[in-house]
Amino acid sequence: MEATGTDEVEKIKSKFMSAWHNMKYSWVLKTKTYFSRNSPVFLLGKCYHFKTDGTYIPLNSFQSYGSNFDKINVEISGNVEEFRKDFISRIWLTYREEFPQIKGSALTTDCGWGCTLRTGQMLLAQGLMLHFLGRAWVWPDALDIDNSDSESWTAHTVKKLTASFEASLTAEREPKILSNHHRGPLKRNCDDNERRNEVYHRKIISWFADSPLAAFGLHQLIEHGKKSGKIAGDWYGPAVVAHILRKAVEEARDPELQGVTVYVAQDCTVYSSDVIDRQCSLMDSGKADTKAVIILVPVRLGGERTNMDYLEFVKGVLSLEYCVGIIGGKPKQSYYFAGFQDDSLIYMDPHYCQSFVDVSIKDFPLESFHCPSPKKMSFKKMDPSCTIGFYCRTVQDFEKASEEITKMLQSSSKEKYPVFTFVKGHSRDYDFASSPLHEEHDLFSEDEKKRLKRFSTEEFVLL
Repeated sequence: MEATGTDEVEKIKSKFMSAWHNMKYSWVLKTKTYFSRNSPVFLLGKCYHFKTDGTYIPLNSFQSYGSNFDKINVEISGNVEEFRKDFISRIWLTYREEFPQIKGSALTTDCGWGCTLRTGQMLLAQGLMLHFLGRAWVWPDALDIDNSDSESWTAHTVKKLTASFEASLTAEREPKILSNHHRGPLKRNCDDNERRNEVYHRKIISWFADSPLAAFGLHQLIEHGKKSGKIAGDWYGPAVVAHILRKAVEEARDPELQGVTVYVAQDCTVYSSDVIDRQCSLMDSGKADTKAVIILVPVRLGGERTNMDYLEFVKGVLSLEYCVGIIGGKPKQSYYFAGFQDDSLIYMDPHYCQSFVDVSIKDFPLESFHCPSPKKMSFKKMDPSCTIGFYCRTVQDFEKASEEITKMLQSSSKEKYPVFTFVKGHSRDYDFASSPLHEEHDLFSEDEKKRLKRFSTEEFVLL
């Protein structure tokens, strides 16, 4: 039996190594990402400064700066370390392969078609991190992720992902290949708060697992998408994904998720009373406590190309502490935008095929859910179709956020009309045939279907 098990592992290793070298959708770090020392860096509402005497600091794979490291004083290097920790602590969700077959298809991977679903997952994950962990939380093991150059990092990743395969097969608590970097929460001298945070860290990741029962996993999102005419293997635009995420949160049965709701703006308009009604709706348990809300706003920032006049607006949004990012990208590729420096957007890329990780295993490896390196892209390359996300814990937070965002929209817009608006009252007060808060058996009302059909003709195809 042991020999058979070993043979099976070796077959998987061989298959994976072969797939790695021939992977059409692999993500290889071929170029360095540079951050200016002279401009602030914003990451989901937090600002970092890397100012020194020079011009640029290379942060490719968060390398240790080599001979330049001793030229950076303690205060500034500390700030760089804080940025590294903050970025790596965000949850990174990418293509996966060899996961349980998607119902109604033969697919066991989303390589080549699932990138917008993945960026939507990342945005929702950030909202849940704000809800359960707060914006100040960072993963204690963030800096333990391998920081070597692209070639050795890729080789390390092959070993890491193969180890994930082995862990799934043998139910090892900690794959030996990760033992130098991975420390289980019970092995760390930590207080109750740190233990609690680690529990929620793993729980949030488990909600996005590539398993049929995971509340926000690919399998469930595709099931919700079927009700709008989408099937596994189709491309999904940012607006459609926003509605799928809303339905997934509504349908989630975990008691921990009963205190969160999602509102999707209608025709670039956020109706304040509709949002507050969602926040004040009863939980399944009958509790009358108000819910936190994640507001998703599908917008277009131009016609065929993004209008550069919207640059300051996008930067303003990503500077807000309650922003949970943007589901966007460039033509044919979806990215999760989380920050910016100057006129470049900072993002996490889902176009990297990793192996399935069984999150039901105790102390499952976390490394593949955290990105070791940021990427940057010029704003002018951004596709105009995107969905912007905000998180508000209370009704008071929502009212404050709506006022602040409205002022920002008015001050940053060079256009006659803002990108989107907040208005008082309910959508029905404006003779708008909106769907009820608690829709029945369909994912979208007839009116929403018409709007989404229009969106679908405008959005980019994600290959």
